Amino acid sequence: MAGGGGGRSRGKKRKARLEIIPLIDIIFFLLATFIMVSLSMSKNQGVHVALPGASSAQNLGDQQQLDKAVTLSVNDKGELFYNKDKISVAQLPMKLQTYKTMTKDPKVIINSDGAADFKHVVGVLDEVRKIGIAKVGINTDKK
Repeated sequence: MAGGGGGRSRGKKRKARLEIIPLIDIIFFLLATFIMVSLSMSKNQGVHVALPGASSAQNLGDQQQLDKAVTLSVNDKGELFYNKDKISVAQLPMKLQTYKTMTKDPKVIINSDGAADFKHVVGVLDEVRKIGIAKVGINTDKK
């Protein structure tokens, strides 16, 4: 059977088709990857406070090390925040003790609003030292 009728004809060209569904999948994957990477790059701990300025302010160092640190924020009303969770001063020792036991190298960063009463900041610093956490930083803006 030479050139019989059962198969595809060799003379007919197939048109190339652009499949859109796999392209949409790739675009969504790239978009999701970009969003996840950009979110992981931003510092997302602590509440926003108006930091006091200091001419000796320095970069706090490696971002991965800072992500492991706990941020304690005191706003201008004297309210205390553990990362982004509002807590009372009475709850602070328990949270710090839990953090100290769960972390090999505990670090605390204190964010304080420039208009906050200094006694609240000293109270937070005192609680951190009572727990025995030695690595404590106070966050400021560079003047």
